[in-house]
Amino acid sequence: MPSNGSKPPAKPPSPARPGNGQGAVVAERQTQKTAPPRMYRVVMLNDDFTPMEFVVMVLQEHFRHDLETATHIMLKIHHEGRGVCGVYTKDVAATKVELVLASAKRAGHPLQCIMEAA
Repeated sequence: MPSNGSKPPAKPPSPARPGNGQGAVVAERQTQKTAPPRMYRVVMLNDDFTPMEFVVMVLQEHFRHDLETATHIMLKIHHEGRGVCGVYTKDVAATKVELVLASAKRAGHPLQCIMEAA
């Protein structure tokens, strides 16, 4: 060791040794539970101008319903003023609403579509 008057390096502190349990920390493992994502209904609203065929086409194209199911939903919209097209997570439901509104606008129809908490 060099003798330049410097002190020898200090020893690192020794780890704490619990003698009687004081100072000891026990961490319990907790399982985390994730809740399923909140779901939203995509609802089409009735109007007096959008053709029924267009509504059926939108239900088939954007919601992947077969002709019979799409026709049933369209008739529900026509008779009751609104009909549920599907239930999705928030992002998917918002995207479906935007796709329906864009299709209606392109075709020149006033069809309205909303999403609401399921």
